[in-house]
Amino acid sequence: MPELPEVETTRRGIAPHVINKKVRAVVIRQQCLRWPIPAALATALAGRHITRVGRRAKYLIFYLEHGSVLLHLGMSGSLRVMEAAIPPDKHDHVDIVFHDHTCLRLRDPRRFGSIHWTEQDPLQHPLLRHLGPEPLGATFTGERLYALSRGRTQSVKIFIMDSRIVVGVGNIYASEALFRSGIHPLRRAGNISLKRYGALTGAIRDVLNAALAKGGTTLRDFVGGDGAPGYFKLDLNVYDRAGEPCRVCAGNIRQIRQGQRSTYYCPRCQR
Repeated sequence: MPELPEVETTRRGIAPHVINKKVRAVVIRQQCLRWPIPAALATALAGRHITRVGRRAKYLIFYLEHGSVLLHLGMSGSLRVMEAAIPPDKHDHVDIVFHDHTCLRLRDPRRFGSIHWTEQDPLQHPLLRHLGPEPLGATFTGERLYALSRGRTQSVKIFIMDSRIVVGVGNIYASEALFRSGIHPLRRAGNISLKRYGALTGAIRDVLNAALAKGGTTLRDFVGGDGAPGYFKLDLNVYDRAGEPCRVCAGNIRQIRQGQRSTYYCPRCQR
């Protein structure tokens, strides 16, 4: 599933190719994604210019003169900018076609992505307004994590993956950040000290920035806006490395299940 670095990589890749372009038409081949695509989308976009491409959590935001499109890539979605005349593949569900005969094409084999239209402030959309801070922003601090964690008995990994606490720390990067900060993923969130939460926020920033520098992580489906895979997989310390030696202590990386997801950790390095 595309996580924050993959979504941001996509944003950076496609933005130069769509900003200031005028929409000629919207072609919807499959209306039923995670939620039905708004019937008014084609009418709302036709004749308008994309003025900016932003991101909030894992949502891309396409700003137009009179409204915004929110787009989530779901489990397997990807966006490409290409010539509109190129025939679509089986899972190419939506094209935003521009007057220069290029298009922004959404491919989503599993159809867990979504597209939304709003004429209000997109950050106040029901899907976005209750989200926590961005992990690379100034308001994401160890003090904030420490304060929110008091009294919580859930594991720290589940805690930092809660989008109301902080957005964009998905399964891969949660495992990697906990390894970098030396925190065991099963530790109760409420039992972790302020000092260790300071280390964890730093580790989250570091691992996300490192992933961004490599274009994200490709484990299966993800490609960036230019069609290239992400190469951070080569730098993963624990994720998807069960049974392999730890790169720090040479002990075996272990795998457990938390919240129906796989967690990877080093029992020697993480306490």
